Amino acid sequence: MGSYILRRILLMIPTLFGIMAISFAVIQFAPGGPVEQVIAKLTGQGGDAGDRLSGGGSEIGGNSLDPAGGEGSSKYRGAQGLDPEFIAKLEKQFGFDKPPLERFFMMLWNYIRFDFGDSYFRDVSVLDLILEKMPVSISLGIWITLLSYLISIPLGIRKAVKDGSTFDIWTSGVIIIGYAIPAFLFAILLMVLFAGGSFFDWFPLRGLTSENFDQLSLGGKALDYLWHLALPLTALVLSAFATTTLLTKNSFLDEIRKQYVVTARAKGLSQRQVLYGHVFRNAMLIVIAGFPGAFISAFFTGSLLIENIFSLDGLGLLGFRSVLERDYPVVFANLFIFSLMGLFVGLISDLIYTWIDPRIDFERRDV
Repeated sequence: MGSYILRRILLMIPTLFGIMAISFAVIQFAPGGPVEQVIAKLTGQGGDAGDRLSGGGSEIGGNSLDPAGGEGSSKYRGAQGLDPEFIAKLEKQFGFDKPPLERFFMMLWNYIRFDFGDSYFRDVSVLDLILEKMPVSISLGIWITLLSYLISIPLGIRKAVKDGSTFDIWTSGVIIIGYAIPAFLFAILLMVLFAGGSFFDWFPLRGLTSENFDQLSLGGKALDYLWHLALPLTALVLSAFATTTLLTKNSFLDEIRKQYVVTARAKGLSQRQVLYGHVFRNAMLIVIAGFPGAFISAFFTGSLLIENIFSLDGLGLLGFRSVLERDYPVVFANLFIFSLMGLFVGLISDLIYTWIDPRIDFERRDV
């Protein structure tokens, strides 16, 4: 097992390198980079990115905007009329004065040491920014995973026992419909119905807590927290439990039809004893082993649009805004951290397989 783990860890290096290399290459061809963002702000064409630029909005390194200078051609859209020295200093501040290959390998060297630098448009380090937003996304990820498993496992077992019955048919229909509805579309529907839209005003529209959260009692804080999470979690859980439910059902059906179950029933064991004494451990192998992956999926990908819709200040909203603002240090740091965690979670899932069922031997399989 030790050699298998070592091989998997070594394989992570080229995988992570490929992810970062492809993403970096794509970014080079994307229009509207951070230099263009600041130029657009200074010329009155863009958003507020320039206001957050360290060193001031219209002056960088003591070189102020000169409308009369630099009428020549420029590789940046909208830069005509700006002082070339100003553009050069702007490029240097963002690191674009170096060739792309040098910037890429410098970025990798820093990331290996977990030095992610500072945000382009926020006066804070990228790591501190990620750590600040992480509790919101972790909160969503934990609740989504727990709720989906608490719903999926009992429902999947019930569907396996009642396979082909009316209960199995109509629950399958509900699951398929729920899985087919995009989470963000259902979230908008919930907002219209229950968050002060055209019908009821029962739930808050934005945020994870109320403004007076610090003044509430412990019980009041818990209720306020759950009150704010009700609609986002409902939108996310609707589609999250579908895959696990069907996976649980199929796993149980596969085990129920095996010979050892027939033998257990022939010995006079009850249905409950057969299901939970013999079938459960084998059937739940693939479901339990997939728990880390399900959590990572809910944590990093499932909440992107939901955080934006409900204005939850987590990693999803941070990533979305960083892409719009072309805040590349935040974008690449998120990509690096999440990819690294995803690769390790894949390894952990395999190790859980062997822990639950010692018959599985990845090392022997690779020989």
